[in-house]
Amino acid sequence: MEDFLRHIFAFNEDSPLLFTQFYFWAFFALVYALFALIIQYGCKGEQSRRRMHMRNVYLMFVSWFFYYKTSGLFLLILLFVTMSDWTIARLIYHFRERANLKKALLVLSVAIDLGLLAYFKYAYFFTNMVNDIFGTQFQVFDIFAYIGNGFAEKGRFMVDAIVLPVGISFFIFQVISYTTDVYRNHIKPLRNPLDFGFYVAFFPQLVAGPIVRAATFIPQLYKPFFLGRRQFGIAVFWILNGLAKKIILSDYLAVNIIDRVFNNPMLFSGFENLFALFAYSMQVYADFSGYTDIAIGVAMLMGFYLPKNFDSPYKSQNPQEFWRRWHISLGSWLKSYLYIPLGGNRSAGFGTYFWLTTIGLITTVLTGWWWMLIPFALLITAIAIYNRYLKAKAAGKLSSQQKLLYSNLNSFITQILGGLWHGASWNFVIWGGINGIGMIVNKIWRVLHWHWRFCLMSAGLIALLVWHLIDPLPVINMFAVWTGIVWVVTLVRYIYWLLTKNKAVNHTFEIINHKLAMGWAILQTFTFITFTRLFFRSGSNLDPATANKEAWETAKNMVNQIGGAWDNSVIAPFCHEFRAVVWAFVIGMLIHWMPAKWKQWYRLYFARLPMPLLVAAVVVAIVIIYQFVSAEMQPFIYFQF
Repeated sequence: MEDFLRHIFAFNEDSPLLFTQFYFWAFFALVYALFALIIQYGCKGEQSRRRMHMRNVYLMFVSWFFYYKTSGLFLLILLFVTMSDWTIARLIYHFRERANLKKALLVLSVAIDLGLLAYFKYAYFFTNMVNDIFGTQFQVFDIFAYIGNGFAEKGRFMVDAIVLPVGISFFIFQVISYTTDVYRNHIKPLRNPLDFGFYVAFFPQLVAGPIVRAATFIPQLYKPFFLGRRQFGIAVFWILNGLAKKIILSDYLAVNIIDRVFNNPMLFSGFENLFALFAYSMQVYADFSGYTDIAIGVAMLMGFYLPKNFDSPYKSQNPQEFWRRWHISLGSWLKSYLYIPLGGNRSAGFGTYFWLTTIGLITTVLTGWWWMLIPFALLITAIAIYNRYLKAKAAGKLSSQQKLLYSNLNSFITQILGGLWHGASWNFVIWGGINGIGMIVNKIWRVLHWHWRFCLMSAGLIALLVWHLIDPLPVINMFAVWTGIVWVVTLVRYIYWLLTKNKAVNHTFEIINHKLAMGWAILQTFTFITFTRLFFRSGSNLDPATANKEAWETAKNMVNQIGGAWDNSVIAPFCHEFRAVVWAFVIGMLIHWMPAKWKQWYRLYFARLPMPLLVAAVVVAIVIIYQFVSAEMQPFIYFQF
């Protein structure tokens, strides 16, 4: 009995609470039964407000227990930032008429929150960076473990390693948004710390988002519970949809091909590496959006509504659209609390030039290419001069060129820092930087005349072909092949433009052309995003102490295989031997590209099923889903962030 109770209530790092485990659903069933009792005998008449408070407090303690079962004593970090930001937000509101003190309190709050995040998430990253720059041999030291050993049995906690608390990036960003919104007078601070504790810790979205804004969630704390028949059906659908994405697509692809290739890319051919890279794009989407779907469904069963976090991102026609559809809550957070404060498309101030200079200095120091200081300095100087020229030319009004310049600069910095948010590895910085460059190139490309488009593509292809003849590096081969494909399509579209620019075009033919252009844009964007995933995946699931070196080695090996000479004889055997994996990927992409109105139709159709048929459908779905369960449950990818 003692062992059973220990298993139920004690933290076990080898068995965290996961949405894909039976233990979680047994836990949720018990939680929901007690929740139903509170709702059934409350939330009516004069006692409704008291019962709502009881519901919120109950779910807060449940959420704390959930986080303890997921992260152990790191629960103390969650409790600390909860009390810290609740207190400071109250003080900010109290001193709202004293601008300097109000700003100082906000700085204090952000410093505490980002300080904790930097300590736990970036200690290895910064230590390695200092060692690389100055040739030192510093090692990380866990001060919290050292303090803990003073209160517990000596040596219980390791002091020579820092462990990343699950979900710390999500709840830290959430409390920062709350305190900042109080500072901006967008919301009033909560009087009751228990209500704030519930907002921060709500367990469905606690460890992997979505990042919930206080303005959208807190009003729900004071609304009576309501779950209509249709809402119940929709909630069940989201849960099953999320489980199917996670287990049938994400885990199945990961176990059967992706992990094998990324763990040792040199053992696989160029085609197999390329397929694994595209499959990873599907895996990471199915994994993260699957978690979000389950979180939305579980929250809805309790009468709470979480924001949409994904909108079929691989339907995007350009990188900007992709980032409006992918991880929507993070994109919105970065826009509100980083991109706009930097200046957005309205200005380029101290923050913009500070981050550009910092990025240039760090890149120069780490590569050891000191000559790069000259082009970086010239670039920043040219940007500043061009900015002054545009200001003088516009005579006080923002021109379209200014807006494009500011937007590009601040978007690039936002993408770099957004990449660093995802992980403490240079691969994540490279990933963010490539996405930022992709957005800039696309914005410029869209305003170019067709003559310039064709000339630039031709010049780029010629340059890559010449480089290939001089030094046929795999990465150059890879870019040359893709640039050649893009050049052919650009040539066809350029010729079409020349033939039709002064002529009326048949309406049907124009529709066909538009659809083909849209399909080509989606394919280009998906390919670009997939290539950036090379650096994202290479930096994931690694020991922080060795992440930089291992991540770069994996990325380099995969590029060498993809860009090297291909053995085409392996393609047919691979497609036959791994046909189930190939079909899973193809079917997943087809469902993803399905029109949104079709998905809405079958979602509503499922929700309206008579209860006996709904129960039968749930049983059948669960049986099918769990046929794909692997021997070891795969953790959600974004737990590490």
